[in-house]
Amino acid sequence: MIDRRLLTNIDWMLACLVLAICLLGILNIYSATTSYKIIGSPFYIKQIYWMTFGIGIALVLCTIDYHLLEDFSFWMYGFILVLLVAVLIFGRRSMGATRWLNLGLFNVQPSELMKLVIIITFARFFNNYHSAGGMSVKDVLPPLGILAVPVILIMKQPDLGTATLVALIAISMMFYVGLRWSTVVSFVLVTIPMFWVGWTYFLHPYQKNRVLDFINPERSRLGSGYHIIQSKIAVGSGGLAGKGFIKGTQTQLRFLPEQHTDFAFSVFAEEWGFVGCLVLIVIYLSLVLWGLNIARRCNDRFGSLLAMGVTAMLFWHIVINMGMVIGMFPVVGVPMPFFSYGGTSMITSMVGIGILQNISMRRFMF
Repeated sequence: MIDRRLLTNIDWMLACLVLAICLLGILNIYSATTSYKIIGSPFYIKQIYWMTFGIGIALVLCTIDYHLLEDFSFWMYGFILVLLVAVLIFGRRSMGATRWLNLGLFNVQPSELMKLVIIITFARFFNNYHSAGGMSVKDVLPPLGILAVPVILIMKQPDLGTATLVALIAISMMFYVGLRWSTVVSFVLVTIPMFWVGWTYFLHPYQKNRVLDFINPERSRLGSGYHIIQSKIAVGSGGLAGKGFIKGTQTQLRFLPEQHTDFAFSVFAEEWGFVGCLVLIVIYLSLVLWGLNIARRCNDRFGSLLAMGVTAMLFWHIVINMGMVIGMFPVVGVPMPFFSYGGTSMITSMVGIGILQNISMRRFMF
């Protein structure tokens, strides 16, 4: 049972920020899918179900001391690696990628779970690392080895977006721990030729097209560049105050692809304009800053690293999705946390919030 004293330390700011984004997301999904011919429950109803289920998981996580995650971190890491290998052998193929594993009663996407597991694994690894001058090149080799295995397996699916996110989360935690300038410079010098290796030997043709479309969307207006062109039209047509709820022409006439998932922010921008987007960005910014505040206030190193990792996960999702829909980044299929439709994304994000709430509630205990 949860200690009743912990209930007085519930982080209501964190809870209210997440709930506000979820409710805006549900309204946006309702608007984005009004033109759909739907068999069964509407998408916004399903999103309510996923949100409720996610909140339930977050509440359960709050009852467990987060230090237990440290004890099982390497076991979880190994288990998810096994699942990632199983996906490549037995996984269900959908839309040209093999990302799902059928477990009978439900399907699971191990790459999504790895986002959380890499946070827990790195938090345990760096909890036992201490260096006043920051990590040297030799020091970063073991964590980079831990990171490289899942990233390569995820890229083999192929899922460049999730692989990039896992890498960014881990690297953010490494910067939080501290890196020497010589390490950063060495890392950059090694990374530059790796881009050529990745482009030549790892990226699939459709992934290369996404990068080329990012550089010049006009090269294939009705082909691979269609997504980003329509998204930029939707965002730009919103103007200052937007066209109004359920009045976005790009959305209602179905010019905008994946408008309730990856491009949900484009729908919101068209309907609510610059003012509405500014409000949503401020809420997201508040959530990220509050997550960093939880990391700063935490009295033990493992909890601080854990909070930083979860905050980095949310931050990179937000930045990449917003950058993607306005043409600042290539289209990589990264959803907006709590806002885009999707059960996997909602559950993963809610688990992260449950961990943050857990750390915040126990900040006076350690």
